[in-house]
Amino acid sequence: MAQSFARFGSRVSLIEMAPSILGREDGDAAELLLGVFVRDGIDLQLGAKILRVETSGSDRILHLERDGKGISVTVDAILAAVGRTPNLDRLGLDKAGIIFDQSGIKVSDTLVTSNPDVYAAGDICSPYKFTHTADALARILIANALFMGHQKTSALTIPWCIYTDPEIAHVGLYERDARAKGIAVTTFTVPLSDIDRAVLDGETDGFARVHLKTGTDKILGATIVARHAGEMINEFSLAITNGMGLSAIGKTIHPYPTQAEVIKHLADACNRTRLTPFVKKLLSAWLKWQRG
Repeated sequence: MAQSFARFGSRVSLIEMAPSILGREDGDAAELLLGVFVRDGIDLQLGAKILRVETSGSDRILHLERDGKGISVTVDAILAAVGRTPNLDRLGLDKAGIIFDQSGIKVSDTLVTSNPDVYAAGDICSPYKFTHTADALARILIANALFMGHQKTSALTIPWCIYTDPEIAHVGLYERDARAKGIAVTTFTVPLSDIDRAVLDGETDGFARVHLKTGTDKILGATIVARHAGEMINEFSLAITNGMGLSAIGKTIHPYPTQAEVIKHLADACNRTRLTPFVKKLLSAWLKWQRG
């Protein structure tokens, strides 16, 4: 929203208590987007605490504290992004024996509530509050509630996209998450500046990054930063959902020139690591013998 208003011509200040934007996302992706925000003229107040708000005529004056210093920001309007809470008032869930709390309704892996005759789906019971996730949960609910299915939410591969410009799309584990689980990770990154179509489009702000289980081509997670990253992440989602490794993407022909070619370049980067000095020596010997 900050970027949209800024590009419409508004003077925008983005106030964030955390020391950086998008703290949960890939650090390089967040840093790249921060630079874009600065270019867009957004006044970034990071690591700032709002002490109070005053009104003066039609102005609103925000008094902040940042690095121990007082800062004042004068604006016409304030848009507060404070998250969402489920609307459970007057539903009488306790009378139906349905357990819930401030975060929502508690469900099993098959979306059954504490009342075995009642199912729930969507934002009300999922930590992933996306429209596409709600749709996927609804499909599981229908299969389980009406057709005696046993589909599980834990089997879902859920991608998401932050609709800035460029977009940030992600699916699977971040590197930090994989390491926290004790999984050795090998990461490959290809900048969009290496992709001909991105250069032609003048859209070189971005990159594609994939995390593999070390010693294999198993895809643990991927992040794409690009103008149409939300369209491009689906290839990784498909691969993870169906247990296909990065080599399967490498074998897939991608039209040239397209920005999605960056994903194939990741597979090429992985393949190049297999060409060790020993393998090079063997190949040289083989080719020399072939030439006779």
